[in-house]
Amino acid sequence: MRVVIVNTSDIVGGAAIAANRLLRALNRNGVEASMLVRDKKTNNPRVEQLPPSPLRRAKFVAERAQIYLKNGWSKNNLFGIDIFALGNDIADLPSVKRADVVHLHWVNQAMLSFRTLEKLMATGKRVVWTMHDMWPFTGICHCTTDCTHWRQNSETGCQMCPLLNKPGTHDLSAQIFAKKQRFFAQHQITMVGCSRWIAQMAAESKLLQGQKICSIPNPLDTQFYCSDDKTAERQKLGLPLDKTLIFFAAYKATDKNKGIDYLKEALELLAQQNPQSIEEVAVVVAGYEAEQLKDTMAVPVIPVGFIGDSTTMRQYYRASDLLAMPTLIDNLPNTIAEASACELPVVAFSVGGVPQMIDHDKTGMLVRYKDSVHLAECLNKMIHQTDRDAMGKAARQKAIHDYSEQAVAESYLRVYEECLNQPQR
Repeated sequence: MRVVIVNTSDIVGGAAIAANRLLRALNRNGVEASMLVRDKKTNNPRVEQLPPSPLRRAKFVAERAQIYLKNGWSKNNLFGIDIFALGNDIADLPSVKRADVVHLHWVNQAMLSFRTLEKLMATGKRVVWTMHDMWPFTGICHCTTDCTHWRQNSETGCQMCPLLNKPGTHDLSAQIFAKKQRFFAQHQITMVGCSRWIAQMAAESKLLQGQKICSIPNPLDTQFYCSDDKTAERQKLGLPLDKTLIFFAAYKATDKNKGIDYLKEALELLAQQNPQSIEEVAVVVAGYEAEQLKDTMAVPVIPVGFIGDSTTMRQYYRASDLLAMPTLIDNLPNTIAEASACELPVVAFSVGGVPQMIDHDKTGMLVRYKDSVHLAECLNKMIHQTDRDAMGKAARQKAIHDYSEQAVAESYLRVYEECLNQPQR
């Protein structure tokens, strides 16, 4: 079987990393897979970049300009919404023509458009679409927050969008929602949520009624992500040997959606309740702008900046005692899966797809949403009372069972075969 995975990038962003890992998992498990991207950053020969074109960058800029103008000349949420207006024609590319299945992942920001996706569907190719965020079943947003217009029981569908500068009954969200309605009414696509949480929301959406929806997690190389000698890793990285190290990682460390403010509050409470924690605990912060957090917490902060390679990231997992992941919204974070495979227990808010990844008090701890007091309690318990080694071993077993390349590849192979056996709408 031949499969081509389509994503905007091959390695930049969580969806790209997940798609790239699926590429490897499929090829290691009997599927002839390739990847088609607009932005290629690796030298992987199985990853094909779109043919050179002077219009590629222009399409991206022009699409953002349309959003800027239609949003009342406002830069608000310029990258938080997408209109699928301008994209690249991939239907006639050799890799697509050869494929039995075209597997879409994150194809926004002028990778594909309604027109180019329609042309792809007209070829009769079977299409699978993995949902890394909510955009496929909303009007224009990647994250709905508290808005429910996209749901099946909504009388109107998307409109009055809270992300727009001038929301209205015929605003940009309503226009794109109507285009998606027409598209999904005419075409059959198998939609895959990489968490049960997002798959359930997709099933409740107004747009995807009648589409097949299932859930398959992102794959992980559990032979690469594994534990090693903690002391040796700390010595290599220059980290203190005598402290309990809490690891916090995000693309941008100061991103409020990753819960940094709640972590600060929890550590303040922890220091008040257990003053010795100030000497016993340190937080290792990875991500852009990590240096800005150096003197902002009640315990010492060790900023290490953005980590761009998986080998170094694995070192920090292995060197740490626990991962703090107080994200406010997430699908199926790669960080939790990677940490778990490295026998690193995780403390995280119970939100999005996170509860699927953590068995409370067995592989980590689930914290009440946006509850700094409960987060402090769980951190304190993890630092002083819990058998972290036993919890870490349980976390690894769960990671192997749920995310191993073989398990995920076999699940997708079943989906591909079902697609090929069903009549196309």
